[in-house]
Amino acid sequence: QVQLVESGGGLVQPGGSLRLSCAASGSISSTNYMGWYRQAPGKSREFVASITSAGITYTADSVKGRFSISRDNAKKTLYLEMNNLKPEDTAMYYCHLQQPGPHYWGPGTQVTVSS
Repeated sequence: QVQLVESGGGLVQPGGSLRLSCAASGSISSTNYMGWYRQAPGKSREFVASITSAGITYTADSVKGRFSISRDNAKKTLYLEMNNLKPEDTAMYYCHLQQPGPHYWGPGTQVTVSS
């Protein structure tokens, strides 16, 4: 069984920064794809960024240049560095793991950007 637990969310002013973490535990395949998604109130969940086990990254246009995804395979931890945050970045942020077999989601961490 795989578990994902996000942390690092909170309240930040526009222009501020946050670093999200996602700790994975359990049986993790050496070949996998991890990513961040977000869901704002009244909106559908949307892709933010992803990274393969080989380190290839993909980033949504809406956050490109401001958000950066990375991972530490030894620690089984995924990160999302978020800079120059905007009010429209306010959402619940979810960690996602895709590997052979079922997909997994974390419970989410709330990010609120407000003055």
